[in-house]
Amino acid sequence: MEDSLSSDSIAARGGWYRDFSTRPSTPALFQTTAFDVEGLEQLERIGAGAEHGFLYTRDGNPNHEALAGDVAALEGAECGAVFSSGMGGMTAVLLGLLRAGDHVVAARVLYGRTVQMLNQLQADFGLRVTYVDANDPMEFGRAVTPQTRLAIVETVSNPLMEVADLPAIACQLGAVPLMVDSTFATPCLLRPIEHGAALVFHSGSKYLNGHGDVMLGVVVGTTALVRKVRAAGALYGVNSNPFECWLASRGLRTLPLRMQRVCETAGRVAKFLARHPGVARVFYPGLSEHASHEIARRLMPTGFGGMLAFELPGGKDAVRRLFIRLGERIPFSPTLADARTTVSYPAGTSHKFLSATERQACGIGDGLVRLSIGLEDAGQLEQELGAALQG
Repeated sequence: MEDSLSSDSIAARGGWYRDFSTRPSTPALFQTTAFDVEGLEQLERIGAGAEHGFLYTRDGNPNHEALAGDVAALEGAECGAVFSSGMGGMTAVLLGLLRAGDHVVAARVLYGRTVQMLNQLQADFGLRVTYVDANDPMEFGRAVTPQTRLAIVETVSNPLMEVADLPAIACQLGAVPLMVDSTFATPCLLRPIEHGAALVFHSGSKYLNGHGDVMLGVVVGTTALVRKVRAAGALYGVNSNPFECWLASRGLRTLPLRMQRVCETAGRVAKFLARHPGVARVFYPGLSEHASHEIARRLMPTGFGGMLAFELPGGKDAVRRLFIRLGERIPFSPTLADARTTVSYPAGTSHKFLSATERQACGIGDGLVRLSIGLEDAGQLEQELGAALQG
């Protein structure tokens, strides 16, 4: 029968392989828009959850499921969902869990785009938002109202590296679900669910993938909440694609090794910068003088992360000169957690959407530089930073 097919039909229906019994040594990539169904009965069984299967990649895909399941397992969560970017995940959380008139308590220092989204939802869609100082857990309790449906905080804040006292915050919130952005910490250093969080959020483009070539968001937590978040992601079309998930799954396999390395290097570089006469101040929770050091020691006993920030006394002009001197050795890149070390300028990238007054309230000055430590030799980084800071 197959021999009678025309060339057009053979070409259109080709690309398939015979079934085989050996399992591939690495997970397969399911780069497909949809999945064929045997008939209406199977469609109904899959739709009802009686049979495990997939229909349309916007609603689910094996690569989605694999990555979300692995991150959930690492975090100690019940389940997870993946999205097209970190902000895609944040969109799904906010639109899936909140309605007009609901109230959110949020840490004053968050990723700038998260604040921008909360402010826009407040201005245009009737969401109510109260910003509090994450360094004072009691402020969360005082801000809670009968309409409070969600609280948001970061494990390690961007960009001043303040570590939130998650158990104390969760205690103040009571039954209000706490979502923790744990992008900087990763489950290797801190697992927020063990400290009272209901949801954990990651920009999977960063450490989970670790190679600077994926745009991805991941949310894990309780089944009841994640189900709503996943449904919103499918409805609003912020789902991830299979290839991005496949790449992130590959990167996830080396996450513990990478986090151990960047923690060791960041600790050494932070001490180097703290001693340098050209640096006014260093922000790293591993330093004893950092305001969150004791909380970090309690909640992050295995390491303090690969992110740090430092302030130059010359302001924006000093930052400009530093970036020119660093050149391609330590490039200026508006992201973080690549395999290579990069620098960024929070006032002009992650927090540029805040007003100058808002940035000042968050402690983000014009001379602040964020340093994302990569996998290079620590001595090499000290030499390059020292030469660029000279004079």
